Amino acid sequence: MTASLHDVFADARRRLVGAPRERLGSPLTVRRLLGFARAPRITPVGDGWHLGVLLVTDDAVLATGEIVRARQEARRGYTAQSQRERAERQAAAFRGGFAEGEVVHIGWRVLDLDAVARGEASGPLALRDGVPSVRWSAAGGYRPLADYLGERIDLLRQPPQGAS
Repeated sequence: MTASLHDVFADARRRLVGAPRERLGSPLTVRRLLGFARAPRITPVGDGWHLGVLLVTDDAVLATGEIVRARQEARRGYTAQSQRERAERQAAAFRGGFAEGEVVHIGWRVLDLDAVARGEASGPLALRDGVPSVRWSAAGGYRPLADYLGERIDLLRQPPQGAS
């Protein structure tokens, strides 16, 4: 079963060649410089194809975490603490080297395909009646992985609406 699960993702990678990728970021441990704490940064650590609840890289499969757009820090009034914290993560991505407006995935987790092949769940992936499957939302049910990937790849490869 391990080979077939790995084969599903190998086939997906072949179909994704040339499709747009999005960048992955990781928080950088803040060091002090001359006794002063530096502002937090989220630095680039790779890229992958965003396929719904999954990120597929050249050599791994990840569960998505939070998605932000990098942007310069600006003073704004926020009505909620969660908005302020999100803006801080966006600014940290910009300080870490991401371009203004660039999509950045943070908080992602590496999935264990071998564990799934043994019948264990790893993030949104699991075997259901011997079929590799994905849970596409916390409240949703499982769906066959090959179908899910095929649909997501087709969506990724479609030109944006209004484009000719």
